[in-house]
Amino acid sequence: MPLGLRKKKNKSKESSNLVENEEVSGHAGVGKSAVNGGGLPAPPANMRPKLVFHTQLAHGSPTGRIEGFTNVKELYGKIAEAFNLNQDEILFCTLNTHKIDMEKLLGGQIGLEDFIFAHIKGLKKEVEVYKSEEALGLTITDNGAGYAFIKRIKEGSVMDGVKVICVGDHIECINGKNIVGMRHFEVARMLKELPKDQSFTIKLVESMKAFEMLEPRSRGGGGGGKSSGDGKIGTGRETLRLRSKGPATVEEMPSEFEEKAVKKVDDLLESYMGIRDTELAATMVEVGRDKKNPDEFAMALDQALGDFAFPDEFVFDVWGAIGDAKQGRF
Repeated sequence: MPLGLRKKKNKSKESSNLVENEEVSGHAGVGKSAVNGGGLPAPPANMRPKLVFHTQLAHGSPTGRIEGFTNVKELYGKIAEAFNLNQDEILFCTLNTHKIDMEKLLGGQIGLEDFIFAHIKGLKKEVEVYKSEEALGLTITDNGAGYAFIKRIKEGSVMDGVKVICVGDHIECINGKNIVGMRHFEVARMLKELPKDQSFTIKLVESMKAFEMLEPRSRGGGGGGKSSGDGKIGTGRETLRLRSKGPATVEEMPSEFEEKAVKKVDDLLESYMGIRDTELAATMVEVGRDKKNPDEFAMALDQALGDFAFPDEFVFDVWGAIGDAKQGRF
């Protein structure tokens, strides 16, 4: 099918879950798959190994122990259960750091030795912004459970001049419209379509901070300081891959091809759509790795991710990025 003809398709359990100092060992009802998620189907639930992860609240808490989740929503539910919270109090999670570090944001993969820090709702704020330029300078992502938030603020942009708006802030309302439950690309489009040379009101919720964590805001990427490492997920050889559809699987660490391709596709998502989403980028790479031409890739994307209605030019560029990664051209 030619690209131009594609269509959009349409009471507390805290005592049992909190631990003192304990060695973390990778043992959550998931299947072990071959590299890249291929190979044999996952075994029955009662025969699967248990994966246990340790977690804390980012502003400070005892250590909790969670297991038995297969997607991000279930993960948040387990964290809420461990700390006797409402699940909707959790904004997002970071891996191996309590800081608001967007390079360590929990996405679709968790290393089996990763430590999970949950950032919960803190101060609410309402800000009036004058849109003096077409682009606000925001990159939006979401937590996979209904909350969109700011992942990056471009230096020198309209939003960079509004100092009370910070990386990690959850966007709750725009001009009185509640956007909880909307995906990141919908929120980004809504912000883009706001008329230029007019003011709009945005309601935000920042994550709760411990006193010693208060620091100048970051534009994203380093949590206020330089980012350590190169954004690789996990410290072990295997990761838990979470999917919005289907069971979670234990997979080998991403290959060099996958890491490069996912990063490039994530960059393209930001450039075209104003969002960043490593899970979405990884899914697109997975869909495209064995396709023979762009039209075949476009049809597969429509089947897997039809709700997004990606522009044809974007699909061509993603196809090219996957091809470049295969050939080792970047």
